[in-house]
Amino acid sequence: MKCEHCTRKECKKTKTDDRENLSADAPSPARESGEKGEFHKLADARIFLSDCLACDSCVTAEEGVQLSQQNAKDFFRVLNLNKKCDTSKHKVLVVSVCPQSLPYFAAKFNLSVTEASRRLCGFLKSLGVHYVFDTTIAADFSILESQKEFVRRYRQHSEEERTLPMLTSACPGWVRYAERVLGRPITAHLCTAKSPQQVMGSLVKDYFARQQVNSAVPVMLCSTWFGWCSAELKRGWEPDKIFHVIVAPCYDKKLEALQEGSLPALHGSRGTDCVLTSGEIAQIMEQGDLSVKDAAIDTLFGDLKEDKVTRHDGASSDGHLAHIFRHAAKELFNEDVEEVTYRALRNKDFQEVTLEKNGEVVLRFAAACGFRNIQNMILKLKKGKFPYHFVEVLACAGGCLNGRGQAQTPEGHADKALLRQMEGIYADIPVRRPESSAHVQELYQEWLEGINSPKAREVLHTTYQSQERGAHSLDIKW
Repeated sequence: MKCEHCTRKECKKTKTDDRENLSADAPSPARESGEKGEFHKLADARIFLSDCLACDSCVTAEEGVQLSQQNAKDFFRVLNLNKKCDTSKHKVLVVSVCPQSLPYFAAKFNLSVTEASRRLCGFLKSLGVHYVFDTTIAADFSILESQKEFVRRYRQHSEEERTLPMLTSACPGWVRYAERVLGRPITAHLCTAKSPQQVMGSLVKDYFARQQVNSAVPVMLCSTWFGWCSAELKRGWEPDKIFHVIVAPCYDKKLEALQEGSLPALHGSRGTDCVLTSGEIAQIMEQGDLSVKDAAIDTLFGDLKEDKVTRHDGASSDGHLAHIFRHAAKELFNEDVEEVTYRALRNKDFQEVTLEKNGEVVLRFAAACGFRNIQNMILKLKKGKFPYHFVEVLACAGGCLNGRGQAQTPEGHADKALLRQMEGIYADIPVRRPESSAHVQELYQEWLEGINSPKAREVLHTTYQSQERGAHSLDIKW
């Protein structure tokens, strides 16, 4: 059932009822340091109806408490613990930045995207963050696994076994809606490849942590750099010694972090400990010192640094549609597709891409952004009148760049001028195809024991919860 407050502008179940039950174990940065800190006035994380796009069942009380703790206070709590003398409570602080967040920082601070990347990295490290990564490599894995799954589904599809259309699973708002509202048979169409955020959690807390054999955990004692903790030297870092923060453009990523299952290799630790939106990070930067020394983004591979910012071929997303379309055209029909041409249909947020061979459409893909388009898609799918083989589904109208965690006016509306600037910046970022990454191919062999190994399946794929829901679930008006 819906939360009784869900027709109101603000989801009061999350803001009021759950915040009253916040744990005392999550003190503010000011209380933690024993003095009035410059960041003590940062706003708590709150989920609004316009932010949380998967709210038919709303946020549970437990999730509400956990969401309220996923904010800048939690981030500074770890930073402050790292300054204390009790090394048993120290964490390696890792921040991973989504590529759709960088254009926001570039536009907001009037920088190029490369300058914004270096400025953000330098600022975070000036606070005490140890490593700053780009999540593009995690999206590489997500796209590559999705490509293989689509080809397999296409070949297996029949009247008896309807494996198509395949619906993407990278957007947590859409996945949550599918699981909690639509249930089966819709969840059977969700791609099983994990999202970039989920893959990044495993990369950081499994692969990267294990590479730190004979590498000391950096510790800060009594506000000065004191030395290195040698407890983890021989076996690498334990997953719970790492506090992993994702910087993302939307609030639903916070919900995704709560739902992440723990792999055996993570020993009960979640892959992502905290998600901060781009807007929350920008607020911290505006209250801090932006005259810090710029720094290059780190990589998962020793002392190597990211020398340039790249993205995947999507107008405002991780580009699953374009990359899977090219792969399927080549793998299934031996057609090389260089330019993917989108055709807007009922509105600019529902676009179609097709491949014709001998006068026949053999591949029909679509991109559906926003819940009105998603709802129309589901209605047609349930009626058996949906002609598409694949759909890239994104909860936010306009895609990930238009996530509610960035490019918002003080009144909570989309900042359209800033968004147009961000779209131009994002379009100018060089595109990198996931197949071209030598590091990804090395990781398949060294970390995952082969491309199609059982470990690759365990680490890179997931299953979905599903609830049998009545037809009335489709009557929601977004």
